[in-house]
Amino acid sequence: MPDRIALITGANQGVGKQVAKELAEHGVTVLIGSRDVRRGEDAAAEIGLGTRAVQIDVTDHDSISGAAAFIEAEFGRLDLMVSNAGISHAGGGDASPEERAERSRASTASLDEVRAVWDVNVFGVLAVYQAMLPLLRKGVDARIVNVSSGVGSLTANADPGYPYHAMFGPVYPASKAAENAMTLAMMVELESTDIKINLVSPAYTSTALNGFNGTESIEDGSREVVRVALLGPEGPSGTFTRWEDSPIPW
Repeated sequence: MPDRIALITGANQGVGKQVAKELAEHGVTVLIGSRDVRRGEDAAAEIGLGTRAVQIDVTDHDSISGAAAFIEAEFGRLDLMVSNAGISHAGGGDASPEERAERSRASTASLDEVRAVWDVNVFGVLAVYQAMLPLLRKGVDARIVNVSSGVGSLTANADPGYPYHAMFGPVYPASKAAENAMTLAMMVELESTDIKINLVSPAYTSTALNGFNGTESIEDGSREVVRVALLGPEGPSGTFTRWEDSPIPW
């Protein structure tokens, strides 16, 4: 296979940065997507291995178009896209996940916060997909990996015995359910093409997304994303998994 060209959104920190590092170690040319290009450049300098920063704000049409134009001009194609950028809430503060869940019930959630989180986690994923699809069509063994969460599983959350059942709400968990639905729409569209697409849930990883309340390391939380991103031409498409290759119900 030729050298692979990969774009990872939200790759200047957390899981995205770890995935960028590990893919680069496997010889992939990684474009570190970052809303703040300086932070992306810092991450690229730290990782090295030929990684490059690309400014991309998944909520800004011009930014996404600019990133696509840059990739087209520099490489002419895209072989791997990891949609990793995401947020769990729109407000500041250091509230615990349980406290945020209490304030994010269907009856109490701020609609402004719902819109802000969905703008990144749902519409941002779709917008990047639409912009990068022409480049992926030119790619070699092209694959899309959308980073979601098991807390977006409607099947799991409908079970009162599910550990996170009581925390399901319209802000973050429902945004991940909607991202899963968007991914399914992409899967259906791509069924007749050579482009493969997978949905992955990392572990409950200690990152800024959850105020560093997660129980797993960055390395452990990134394992399934890296594994799926490195699947070869014979690797499956249309899967929703957590480590290691464990199916998650939709």
